[in-house]
Amino acid sequence: MIIATEPPKRWVVERTFAWLNNFRRLAKDFEILPAPSENMIRIAMIKLTVAKCL
Repeated sequence: MIIATEPPKRWVVERTFAWLNNFRRLAKDFEILPAPSENMIRIAMIKLTVAKCL
């Protein structure tokens, strides 16, 4: 019997950061204010989620 286990949280966080670094605008910190960076992270995560669902 195979028991499904979830990956370690550190691995999940590192994988997420790796996915976000694929977006050019998030690879370097170009923004002065934090709000545009937060919005870009949200847009990137929406794109990643939609891509994984389809």
